[in-house]
Amino acid sequence: MKYESLMQAVFADPPDSKTIWNGRYKIPWDDPDFSRRMLTEHLSQEHDLASRNKKAITEQVEWIHTILSENVPGKLLDLGCGPGFYIAEFIDRGYDCRGIDFSPLSVEYAKKTVGDGAKLTQGDIRHSDFESGYDIVMMIYGELNVFSPMDCATVLRKAYNALSPGGKLLVEVQAFDAVERVGNAPVSWYKSESGLFSDNPHLCLIENMWFEGQHTALQRFTVIEAPDNTVTSYRSTTKAWTETELKEMLSAAGFVNIAIRPDWPSYNNDLILYTAFKPV
Repeated sequence: MKYESLMQAVFADPPDSKTIWNGRYKIPWDDPDFSRRMLTEHLSQEHDLASRNKKAITEQVEWIHTILSENVPGKLLDLGCGPGFYIAEFIDRGYDCRGIDFSPLSVEYAKKTVGDGAKLTQGDIRHSDFESGYDIVMMIYGELNVFSPMDCATVLRKAYNALSPGGKLLVEVQAFDAVERVGNAPVSWYKSESGLFSDNPHLCLIENMWFEGQHTALQRFTVIEAPDNTVTSYRSTTKAWTETELKEMLSAAGFVNIAIRPDWPSYNNDLILYTAFKPV
């Protein structure tokens, strides 16, 4: 075993409160191999770890269509659209859709699924051009939490500018205590013949850290691959937002009528939907 590499990955340069958002603080979902393996998780109907199951997606799209759009299709932007499951449902209801996602294989799958029915772009939403004229911008399933506070503010301002007057934002975030639980979870490990982190047999060590002052959880994954014992380290950083903090950030971006929606068919108490409006 490359013992020195393992020790360096585990012990060298430990994250601290000043560096948690430095560098690549997310798992590289745009990497082709990660993207391919993640697509498998999206397509699975055995769990909701990457995407919700088809029944839940249909019910949520119907909620948006009937409750927010009042059965009137409009122009919609899905930030973090993944394989396009939501977009496909909206197209069936007559919406003009655009989706942006970081994962090239997910976007490729979505394009094959919906064809010319939507404009789909592979890119980083922090830097992508959202264009404009939307009636709805949605960013769901806790996507906002994985960005730094500065990047969150940027994405929300861009979403505001992309909406038409009177347009609606849906942003679903991970509950504060759910993120805190992740950060305070004990160290763990698992071994697998293949999985999200590698196509090869591997061992994965998982460290969890909670930074109270920043309300941020950090997970570090150290992956040891067979047969050559290659050691690679990844990290995933997640910001927990209090209701007050999130409402203040949405308000600073220009949104009004900000509200938590308990009537949202979430099926998961660890996720909370906010709606907000661009003034007419």
